[in-house]
Amino acid sequence: MNDTLKRMLPSVQKPARYTGGEFGQIVKDKSAVNLRVALCFPDTYEIGMSNLGARILYDIANSRADIWCERAFAPWTDMEAQMRACSVPLGALESGDALSGFDVIAFSVGYELAYTNVLNMLDLACMPVRSNERESLTPLVVMGGTCAYNPEPMSDFIDLFLIGEGEELNLEVYDALARAKTIGLSKSEFLLEAAKIPGVYIPSLYDIFYNESGLVREFTAKPGAGALPIQKRVAKNFDTAPFPTEAIVPSTEIVHDRVTLELFRGCIRGCRFCQAGYAYRPYRDRKPETLIAQGIAALKHSGYGEISLSSLSSSDYPHLLELCDGLLDYSEAHGASLSLPSLRADNFSIDLMQRVQRVRKSGLTFAPEAGSQRLRDIINKNVTEDALLNTCRIAFRGGWSAVKLYFMLGLPGETDEDVLAIADLANKVVRAWREEAPNKSRGVRVTVSTSHFVPKPHTAFQWEPQCPREEYSRRVALLRENLRSKSISYNWHDPDASLIEAVLSRGDRRLGRAIERAWRAGGKMDAWGEHFSFARWLTAFGISGCNPTLYALRERGYDEILPWGVVSTGVDTKFLIAEREESLRGIQTPDCREKCSACGASRLDFSGGAVCPGRREPI
Repeated sequence: MNDTLKRMLPSVQKPARYTGGEFGQIVKDKSAVNLRVALCFPDTYEIGMSNLGARILYDIANSRADIWCERAFAPWTDMEAQMRACSVPLGALESGDALSGFDVIAFSVGYELAYTNVLNMLDLACMPVRSNERESLTPLVVMGGTCAYNPEPMSDFIDLFLIGEGEELNLEVYDALARAKTIGLSKSEFLLEAAKIPGVYIPSLYDIFYNESGLVREFTAKPGAGALPIQKRVAKNFDTAPFPTEAIVPSTEIVHDRVTLELFRGCIRGCRFCQAGYAYRPYRDRKPETLIAQGIAALKHSGYGEISLSSLSSSDYPHLLELCDGLLDYSEAHGASLSLPSLRADNFSIDLMQRVQRVRKSGLTFAPEAGSQRLRDIINKNVTEDALLNTCRIAFRGGWSAVKLYFMLGLPGETDEDVLAIADLANKVVRAWREEAPNKSRGVRVTVSTSHFVPKPHTAFQWEPQCPREEYSRRVALLRENLRSKSISYNWHDPDASLIEAVLSRGDRRLGRAIERAWRAGGKMDAWGEHFSFARWLTAFGISGCNPTLYALRERGYDEILPWGVVSTGVDTKFLIAEREESLRGIQTPDCREKCSACGASRLDFSGGAVCPGRREPI
C-alpha cells in the first residue's frame, strides 16, 4: 500500500475494505508469473467478498504457478473522492498495483444496476471505458457472470464475454492470452484466436442492424467470427470441480460472513420466471462425502462459526439429511451452526428441522412467489398453500417464531384477487403460530417482502411485458391495506429501479450510449438506494434516443430476433415457447425428477457427475 493511500484511510468509512492483507490472500512474485489477472467485482468489498463464484475463480486462477490473480472492488463514494483528488488509480488489494498494469481485468457481474460501476472502475483505473479506444493487447477487459447471458448492452465496453461457468473457460482464455503475448499478437489478432474458444463472445466481431420500428433485424458476423449463438460452458464434472477450502478470511464483516458450500448447480424445478433456474441447467450435484470434507476443511481454515448450504433450492438436494449429519458431527462439537437458505415449503421435514436447530436456531425463509394457487400454477411454482402452512406448523411446534415470505408483484396473469391472497396467506401463517406454538411469550414475526417482477432473458417469460410502475405501486398499496396484523411487517422493492433493471436486462447494443451517459452524469452504486437516480437514467435514455418502453413494457413476438439470442444457455427456444403457452393455460410442468420435459440442456458438453434426471430428445 502506498503512502498516499495510507493517509486516506482514516478519513473514509470502513478502511479495511481497501487494505488487503487478509488471512488466506495469495501473494506471488510478479516477476515469476506470465499473466496477471485482476478479478473485479463492481460493488463494495462486503458484497464482492460474499460472492462464492468470485472466490472459486480466484482460487482456480491462483492454483496455476504462472498466473497471479488479485482482487479489486468498487470503492465507496468517500474513498473514490479521495482517490480522484489525490490522483490515485484503482489498484488490486494484494499488490496495490494499478489495474492498468495487469494483463486481464475480469469483471464478474450478476446485477444490471452494477453496469455503471464497471465503467467507473475502468475510469478510476485511468483506462478508456470503450473497447475500441483501448488499442493495446493488454489489459484485456472481460466480463462473465449472469449478466453476460445478455452481453449486448455492455458490448461497447467489454472486449470479450465469458458465457457460462468459468472453471475451465477462464483458464483457456488466460492461456490463449499468454500465448498471444509471447508471439506478439495485436489485440485484433488475439480476438480472432479467442473467438475459436467455445463459450467466448466477442462483440466487435459482429454487427447488428435494426428495422424501422427499432427492433433487431439481424446480426452479421465478420470474417473469423464464430457462428451464433455462442453456447455456454459448463463444468464437466461438478463433484470434482475446484472448491476453495482455504479461502480468504476478510478482515472486516461482510454480508455473508460464513463458510458457504455449493450443493449443486441447476435446478430440478421449472419456475418460469427464474433466469438462474434455466441458465444453470443441467442439474449437477456433489456427493455428500465431498461436501462434508469441503465444509470441515473450510471451517478449520477460517474459524467461522457458521456454515451455509447454497443452491437454488437446498432442500431438493437428495442427500440432505446425510450431509447435515456429517457436517453437524464436526460443527456442533466446535460451536458452529448450520443454516439452510433456499428451502422449499413442500419438502421441509421434522428430521431436517431437528438437525439445523441443534446448534443455533435462525428464522425460516420461504418464497411462495404468488399468493394464490392459480397464479402459482401460471408461474410453475409447484408449492401449495397447505404445504406452506403445514411446514410453518411444524416449525412453530419446534420453537421457531420468525418466518420470511417472499413474493413478486406484477407477474403475468396477476389480478387483485392474487394480491389479496398474499395478505390472506400471511394472516394464515400468524394463525398457525397461535394454534401451534408451545411458547407464545415472544410473539411471532412474519415478514412479507415483494419485488417487482422483471422479465428476464432465456426464461419462459422473456416475451412478457413488465407491469408498469404505477400499477405495481397500486398493488403495493392494496396489499399494505390488507396486512393489518401487528405481527406482520411488509417490505417492497422500488419500482423505479426495477424498470431500469428490466430495460438493461432485455436491451440491445444501443443501450451502451445510455449507460455511458448515466455514468458520466454521476451514475454509480446504482444498486444502493441512496445513490440510485431514476431521473438521471430517464435523462440518459432520452439523450441517447433509447425508449424504455421498447425494452421493458411491451410484449414481444415469438418471431422477433431477441438481442440476447447471440448466446445460448442450452435450453431450446421451442421449449421456452411451450412453457409460456402452458402458463397461459395455467398448466404446471413437473419437476425434472418426476418427468423429463426435454428442455435441451442434457445435450450440453459435459461428462461425469450427476446430470439431468432425464435424457429425452428436445421437443
